[in-house]
Amino acid sequence: MGLAPLEFSECYLDSPSFREKIKAQEIELDKTNRFIKELYKDGKNLINATKQLGMAQRKFAQCLGEFQFEFIGDAKTDDEKCIDESLQEFSMFLKNLEDQRELMMRNITETLMKPLEKFRKEQLGNARAERKRYEKETEKYYSSLEKLLNLSAKKKEPQLQEADSQVEIMRQHFQEESLEYVCKLQEIQERKKFECVEPMLAFFQTVFTFYHQGYELAKDFDHYKTDLQINIQNTRSRFEGTRSEVHELMKRIKDTPQEYRQTSPISFEGYLYVQEKRPPPFGSSWVKRYCTFVKEQKILHMVTFDHRSGGKIGETESVTLKSCVRKTTDMLDRRFCLELDITDRPGTVLTVQALSEDDHKLWMHAMGGKEPIGCYLGRALSKERGIDAQLDDVGLGFLKNSITAIETRGINDQGLYRVGGVSSKVQKLLSLMIDEKSNEMDLSASEDWDVKTITSALKLYLRSLPEPLMTYELYKEFINPAKGGSPESRIQAIHHLVHKLPERNRQVLGLLMKHLANVAAHSKQNLMTVANLGVVFGPTLMRPQEETVAAIMDLKFQNIVVEILIEHHEKIFTDSPELSPLSPTGPVLSAPTRQSKKVSRQNRPLAVYNPQVLDIQNAGDGSVLTADETSMGSNESVSSQSSSASTSELEKADHPTLTASLSSGSNSRSLQASFSASGASGDSLTAATTAGTDKEKQEQSVTNRKAKAVYPCEAEHETELSFQVGAIFSHVVPSREPGWLEGELEGKKGLIPENYVEML
Repeated sequence: MGLAPLEFSECYLDSPSFREKIKAQEIELDKTNRFIKELYKDGKNLINATKQLGMAQRKFAQCLGEFQFEFIGDAKTDDEKCIDESLQEFSMFLKNLEDQRELMMRNITETLMKPLEKFRKEQLGNARAERKRYEKETEKYYSSLEKLLNLSAKKKEPQLQEADSQVEIMRQHFQEESLEYVCKLQEIQERKKFECVEPMLAFFQTVFTFYHQGYELAKDFDHYKTDLQINIQNTRSRFEGTRSEVHELMKRIKDTPQEYRQTSPISFEGYLYVQEKRPPPFGSSWVKRYCTFVKEQKILHMVTFDHRSGGKIGETESVTLKSCVRKTTDMLDRRFCLELDITDRPGTVLTVQALSEDDHKLWMHAMGGKEPIGCYLGRALSKERGIDAQLDDVGLGFLKNSITAIETRGINDQGLYRVGGVSSKVQKLLSLMIDEKSNEMDLSASEDWDVKTITSALKLYLRSLPEPLMTYELYKEFINPAKGGSPESRIQAIHHLVHKLPERNRQVLGLLMKHLANVAAHSKQNLMTVANLGVVFGPTLMRPQEETVAAIMDLKFQNIVVEILIEHHEKIFTDSPELSPLSPTGPVLSAPTRQSKKVSRQNRPLAVYNPQVLDIQNAGDGSVLTADETSMGSNESVSSQSSSASTSELEKADHPTLTASLSSGSNSRSLQASFSASGASGDSLTAATTAGTDKEKQEQSVTNRKAKAVYPCEAEHETELSFQVGAIFSHVVPSREPGWLEGELEGKKGLIPENYVEML
């Protein structure tokens, strides 16, 4: 049962039960006061703890933002660039989240802490002051009453009347104070219900607003996360291939280290112990130095370097060599020594000691010493496993036979080309098929050889060729486009280089790429996407003539080249070299396709819940973005940045969880652009995706319409328009280039990135 109500009439009776009711009300207010004080204290602790969390998060974000990955080699793949930038992206998301948390805590202070403290001090504090006055008046009245009652009846009448009058005044004042106090008690009891709960409601509204804003940030991050996951998968796949190559090279060097000793026609280098003579009685000492001999100038550079002293590098000394003579052990009781006659020090002979007999011979040979060596300095590539594979009609017949069998019998086999066959069976099959006497077997009709044996034999044949299919000569030229440039320039450069290959090489490469494109088209079943095939065939089709760790670091770019060849095999292998866009005489077939511009996440407003903004967006044309922009491309397109109508299906195979968000027939180049474009509004992206299934309807809907810039843009090409936020474009029509519109601004016509504007 609740508190008993206080009747005003009881103020005149002032009965014990009335006093008990007042006491119960006072106890309740004291409890409320303690509750608010404790809540306020806990709230302060919560705010302080949240501030500490925010500071730690911001420090963590700062640490992320300041770190950058270093890379090995002279260039990074597109996937590596995205991964390198990921820490800055993570830092930015954390900072955005902490900005919202900081705003939430300020709101909590204003909407919860201050109102509660105000109620406690003003209302409960006033009630406490009223209580003291009531108790004081009670004491005064009853003390006066007792004095009056104890007054002698023998007093004169005027004195008695005056005493009665004074007590009556005190009684009236006491009763008025009692009425005021009772009214105040009941008012506060009723007021506390909303004065306490309303700030609580505001508190939870603030908290839920923060979580909603976090949800909006998470939606933005989800697009970036999907993009980054594909980058990471591609980079991991290339890493696995690179690691196996590095380990294989390391094993070969361990087996035959002298064959891999770095030699150069320009210079020779390595460690030598140099004899330094000292005045008597100290004799001489031998100091280890790293020496580089420049053959043409006959200059020997010597750097003091001691591994045992922490690798400290000393000064460099250079001398010019006149002659080199082998020092025999009967002249000096040390092996592997050379006597160097120095030109710039007449009469000075420098004695050095090599590290071994082989090293001694190499230095003698490099310095033109009198004792020649018959040491093998180079390294010849032996034929793999003794198989004599040639790029002739027999080899071409085997390739066609294998492709037919694979596409007939096992195009949907999981891990096609990645799952290897038994080595002995693979070698036996290849030996049979490249033997003119026994190569008439139809592999598509033969059950003696399983599909994985055929795929392994095909790869072994390509690896066993005397020279890679894409030739040593063009290796660096093929690698260079994959290290930079736009997607279009990469395709054009590779197109041009393919037509520089020998006719038979180009014929076989075209046949193989058409087959691999067919394999990738079935990636939903076989899981072999373009990126996976690039990892398998990159080192098979192209490799440097000299195997080094630096060359192996370029393996990832080999994979990218193969990905581009697979994705664009029709254009690359059907166009004649005269019509190549890079040909100095041939005409350009069509204008290059631009990639839709990214919307910088830093330049756009934070995604937060705002009904007015949603109303404005819903009132506008929500179907401006095309299906090509809103659909996600394949994971291969991140690395090769090229377009293919089939690659979106490949991504679904590697990322089944993302299938719902992909639309078939999408422009795979638009993966990164669509992620950035979608970041402008998570809701508008969804609307655009569902509304973008009929591209022809979209094009009709924007014909001859106006558009308003929602982000600033600086033109990167003379055919594009530069503009600021709020610019109004007229005569806006779809462009033939995906992700772009054509429009007019201040009398100038040009291209407008579609995800930078909203239609009016």
